[in-house]
Amino acid sequence: MPLLVTGSIGIDTVKTTFGVSENCLGGSAVYFSYAASFFSPVRFVGVIGPDCPFELAKIFEGKDVDLAGLEVRENSKTFRWSGTYHDDMDNRTTDYLELNVLAEAPPKVPEQFSDSNFIFLANTAPKLQLELLEQIKEPVFVAADTMNCWIENNLAHLKLLLKRINCLILNEDEARLLACEKNLIKAGKSIIGMGPKYVLIKKGQAGSLLYSADGEMFILPAYPVENVMDPTGAGDSFAGGFMGYLAQKRTTDSKSLKEAIAYGTVTASFTIEGFSLNGLSSITKNDIDSRFDELKKMTSF
Repeated sequence: MPLLVTGSIGIDTVKTTFGVSENCLGGSAVYFSYAASFFSPVRFVGVIGPDCPFELAKIFEGKDVDLAGLEVRENSKTFRWSGTYHDDMDNRTTDYLELNVLAEAPPKVPEQFSDSNFIFLANTAPKLQLELLEQIKEPVFVAADTMNCWIENNLAHLKLLLKRINCLILNEDEARLLACEKNLIKAGKSIIGMGPKYVLIKKGQAGSLLYSADGEMFILPAYPVENVMDPTGAGDSFAGGFMGYLAQKRTTDSKSLKEAIAYGTVTASFTIEGFSLNGLSSITKNDIDSRFDELKKMTSF
């Protein structure tokens, strides 16, 4: 089924214990699309300014990513972010941020994309996520990401969004903040009460937790990686593998959701082994399948 993503394209500068990557390609839509394209065709919706130094057609060459939804907005500037990761690689400090085009009106969804069935609304203002969702005719499964600043400053719009989506993907700190609960099980249950059928909580090196409206829970550890070079984009790569697999399977039954989480987990494990897209661009689907099988063996007892 057609899979659509709308999110950011960014110019990033990333500092970790492994070094510095200056003015590299980043953004939620970029990581998501590259990861999801291992499983399913992707329809890409995003906006940049004429200052963007990257040719996305070349970046996605050989990948089934339709860039008809990419808008180059004259007189605007591309989103920029700079961050430094702490030694544990689970926490980071934002050194510099320019929202630029992300502070403007959202891009238009091309008419030929409006029949998309699987939708991922990557992290941006909930009001913009709602506006983008309104442009889709009959979505089958909608997942969305969010972050602390929207929970703290745009809660009303976020709660409206939660009533319109099937799955909310967020990290454990965001889940606790949104639910006003320290316990993640209670937090998941509380968020389910706000509208979505599923809550998928990312726990960094500790893996992920899925909580569903029927009370079912699924916990999966992260795939163990020896050298974590750059965690940037890991969450969006996780979402890309997760949604890409569901779109490929054309179903969201319990078994498929669990498999999708596992595929998202191992796809993200490649992302963190290099700066920018280097970890993903150096692998094939066979590499992902191999790690999936390894993770399955590690977690079976």
